[in-house]
Amino acid sequence: MKILLIEDERKTIQYIKKGLEENGYEVDTAEDGKTGRNLGFKNHYNLIITDIIMPEINGRELCKELRAAKIETPILMLTALADTDDVVEGLDSGADDYLSKPFEFKELLARIRTLTKRQPKPGNDSYLRIADLVLDLNAKSVVRGGKKIELTSKEFSLLEYFLRNQGRVIPRAELSKHVWNVDFDTGTNMVEVYVNYLRKKIDRDFDVKLIHTQFGMGYILKEPS
Repeated sequence: MKILLIEDERKTIQYIKKGLEENGYEVDTAEDGKTGRNLGFKNHYNLIITDIIMPEINGRELCKELRAAKIETPILMLTALADTDDVVEGLDSGADDYLSKPFEFKELLARIRTLTKRQPKPGNDSYLRIADLVLDLNAKSVVRGGKKIELTSKEFSLLEYFLRNQGRVIPRAELSKHVWNVDFDTGTNMVEVYVNYLRKKIDRDFDVKLIHTQFGMGYILKEPS
């Protein structure tokens, strides 16, 4: 069972990680919210444990971004902020449970067992994703990093085709046939124009670029290695 632990105090990380590993859990760690968010987007975890007050992105914003990206992994907030308002705000942001510092390690284990026993929500084939980008086929919506992106109908179809074929170089002729339902015309730059439109919307404002050109071959949607 794999857990993501996001905490900015190294001694706390070492203490919790050691205890969890002794109880048979596999643990990834992050010392700031941004790194934790990226790991949460990229990897599958059975549980995420996060502090609230952290560098880069706080725990509440982290929860909101994960939930906006349709990531339903159980989240346990672990923090010194224990007032009722803090608890409510944490739960409202998308956390499933809340444990105040200091705590007995056996209580942490009990909370983990309870959260990981819950049946995961059934997979929903209406969602296509890569990194922090999620396309919802039913709602016809696209979100990246928690930010909603407005696409035209043809841009949406183009992105959907990229997502269904991510990691594979797609020739321009194939995009023309499957997205526009026409044979490729070497005299038009229609495919290039729409790929550029899509890039401006899903890549331009983000550090990690997803659409890449393979010169002389086509395009590929992938996360940089």
